Amino acid sequence: MYFSCLRGKNRMKVTVKLFAIVRDRAGVSDVALDLPEGATIASAAGQLAKKFPAIEAFLPRCAFALNLEYTSISEPLKDGDELAVIPPVSGG
Repeated sequence: MYFSCLRGKNRMKVTVKLFAIVRDRAGVSDVALDLPEGATIASAAGQLAKKFPAIEAFLPRCAFALNLEYTSISEPLKDGDELAVIPPVSGG
């Protein structure tokens, strides 16, 4: 009983929006991640790769936007953040 009370401590929820090929390969357009407090975008990307192995190869080339602003993968996340994963696009 004591341990079940501690399970949720120091955790946060982040909503991840997936676009283009990563959305198609994952089969979902958004996903909620349960991350440890202090997690970064890089650690969220690592969890996405574990959850959706079909997108792992694309993640190193993706851009990330945190709460609608592009940012680096070293950026820390906070509870309730929205993270967008945006693969490179090409067109003609």
